[in-house]
Amino acid sequence: MKKICIIGSGSWGCALAIHTANLGHQVKIWSFTEEETNAINNEKKCIFLPMAKIPNNVYCTTDIKEAVEGTDIILHVTPSKFFRETIKKYKEYITNQPVIICSKGFEPSTLSLLSEVANEEIPNVKIGVFSGPSHAEEVSVGIPTAIVIASKSSDVQNMIQQEFMNENMRIYTSNDVKGVELGGALKNIIAFCAGAAAELGLGDNSFAALISRGLTEISRLGVAMGGEHDTFYGLSGLGDLIVTCLSEHSRNRRAGRCIGRGLSVEETKKEIGMVIESIDNIEVAYQLSKKYNIEMPIVETVYNVLYNNLPPREAVTKLMTRDKKSE
Repeated sequence: MKKICIIGSGSWGCALAIHTANLGHQVKIWSFTEEETNAINNEKKCIFLPMAKIPNNVYCTTDIKEAVEGTDIILHVTPSKFFRETIKKYKEYITNQPVIICSKGFEPSTLSLLSEVANEEIPNVKIGVFSGPSHAEEVSVGIPTAIVIASKSSDVQNMIQQEFMNENMRIYTSNDVKGVELGGALKNIIAFCAGAAAELGLGDNSFAALISRGLTEISRLGVAMGGEHDTFYGLSGLGDLIVTCLSEHSRNRRAGRCIGRGLSVEETKKEIGMVIESIDNIEVAYQLSKKYNIEMPIVETVYNVLYNNLPPREAVTKLMTRDKKSE
């Protein structure tokens, strides 16, 4: 039995709390809000997961020191744009626990991966990245999935695999931290496009083309940034891409549907009601494609939809009528 700290009380943080608590671990969640804290402690509910029940061995607090101290593993599950400021709040309380990044995205102001931010803020702490096809709605009720733990430390890989794996969650290990992290961050953008495509009434052929060409763009940029090519065709790349593009659980896909039917970015954020990583990361991915001189027509086109008022229907035509290419 381990003592687990989970930084973040959103849907994925609560799903991980339920999963680890059901394995017998003692779990403390840090929440930014009293509302979510009270729902978890008093009602045994996560406000984002109405079908799930919080086990009794989960405790939530708004005191980040209380959440971190005395624990064996820290799972960081806040939105990517709050990653650095949240680490700053608890890094002085870390002793020898590894920090496992369960968030997916970039730091917009620096174009940095979250693992790079962690290495800057907590350079002497062992870091891992936990990613794969894992909708919180399904993990929280025990529907099986498979996930990857990536770390430069074999001790971290083995600990997470040993302590978190059961019949509902198969865990694979990897040394490719950048590849696993990039797959999880970039797939949200393609899922956003899939939502827009669904709203436009495009068909199965269109989705297959979007996913396959989207994966090509993800792997191009990922390899240029230091990831391994094969990683992008595994669980944290292709696996996560498929589930996020095709499922209505995906807030990124739902956000794309909103844009597809003519809502503004602000109206979309209001309708979804949770952080939409794809919208936050599209501009970052566009800037990274220019920085690394990588051709990413899907990313460039959706960037123009969001920031240069390109109508979604015209965006499809623009993609389909690009210059002739070989695959």
